[in-house]
Amino acid sequence: MATILGIDPGSIKTGFGIIESNRGESTYISSGVIRLTSDDFALRLREIFFSILELIDKYCPDELAIEQVFMSKNASSALKLGHARGAAIVACVSKDIKVYEYSSREIKKAVVGTGAAEKSQVQHMVKVLLGLSANPAEDAADALGAAICHVHKTYRVL
Repeated sequence: MATILGIDPGSIKTGFGIIESNRGESTYISSGVIRLTSDDFALRLREIFFSILELIDKYCPDELAIEQVFMSKNASSALKLGHARGAAIVACVSKDIKVYEYSSREIKKAVVGTGAAEKSQVQHMVKVLLGLSANPAEDAADALGAAICHVHKTYRVL
C-alpha cells in the first residue's frame, strides 16, 4: 500500500489531493486548495513550501505526483508556475519523498481517457473514480488526477 500526494502547482492557488493505493485500487484520503495570501511572490513560495510540509506531516505520503510545467503563450506565467512546482518538490524531497512528474496530457488521459479532456471532465471522472459525493474544486481535482495517473502508471495490477 502507498499513500500518494498529488499536487497541481500554482502561484496563486495550489491544489492538493491525497489517495491511498492498494493493488492499483485508489481510495480518497483528502484534498483541497492552498490559497496563497501574500502579495510578495517569494512569500507565496514560502507558503507553498510550508503548507506542503504540513500536509506531509499530517498524511505521511510515500510519493509525490506533480504536473510538469507546460509552456503557454505567457513565459512569465510559466516561470512562476515552475517556481511554485519547485517549492512543492523541495518540500517533498526534504522529507525523502520520491517525486514523479506527469504531463497534463498524461494525467487527463489516465483519468478521462483522452489527453484533450476539459477541466470539468477531469472533475467528474475524479469524482466517479474515487466515489466522491460531489465534484472536487478544479485545482484539487487536478491534483487528485495527478495522483490517480501515478497509480495507473505505477501500481496498476493487470
